[in-house]
Amino acid sequence: MESKVFTAKTVEDAVTDALKEFRVLRDEVEIEILAEPKSGLFGLLGTKDAAIRVTKIDKPSKNVTAIEFLENVCEAMGIEVSIQVEDKGDYTYLSIQGNALGVLIGRRGETLDALQYLLNLAVNRQTGEKPHIILDVEGYRDKRRETLERLAGNLAKKAKRTQRSIVLEPMNPQERRIIHTTLQNHPYVSTASEGEEPYRKVVIKLK
Repeated sequence: MESKVFTAKTVEDAVTDALKEFRVLRDEVEIEILAEPKSGLFGLLGTKDAAIRVTKIDKPSKNVTAIEFLENVCEAMGIEVSIQVEDKGDYTYLSIQGNALGVLIGRRGETLDALQYLLNLAVNRQTGEKPHIILDVEGYRDKRRETLERLAGNLAKKAKRTQRSIVLEPMNPQERRIIHTTLQNHPYVSTASEGEEPYRKVVIKLK
C-alpha cells in the first residue's frame, strides 16, 4: 500500500493535500495523525505544523469500478463511448455518451435496465459496497420520464371519462414511481401497484 507523510498548518489542510496528491476520496485512505499543530511563543515563534501519515487503501473505488465495468462491456461490443459520473446523496448517476447507442437501451429500456442491474452487482462484488447506481444512455431516462408523465396524464383523463380503472403494462420500479408521483395529487384518480416482479403493474383507479 502506498503511504506518505504530509504536513500543513492544520490536520485538515494536510488531509486535503494528501487527497489531491493521491487523487482519491477520503474513504479510500487511512489517516494516522503523527503530530497536532502547536503555536509557539506569542503564536509566532516556534510554530509546529500538523503531521499525518496517509496510506492509500488498495480497494477499488465504487466509481472507478463502475466505469471500468462499462468500458469493458462497450469495448467488447465494439462501441466507443464517454462516461460521465455524478454523485448525488446516496445515488451515483452514470451517463454514457456516444454514437449509435440504441443497442445499450433496447426495447423500452429493457437492455439499459439489465445493464444497470449487472453494473450494481459487479460493483458490489468488487468493492463490498451496496451501490445505488442509476445508469443512463444519451438522456434516455429523462425522455422516458417525460413520456410516462404525459401517458399518466392522458390515462387519468381516460379513466375519468370512461369511469373505469386502467391497468398499465408491466414496468420496473423506477418507471412505476414516475406514474405514482405524477398522479399522487390528482383530484379524480389514485394509483396502486399490483402483481409480482417482473410483471408488476400500475393501476389507475377513480377516487
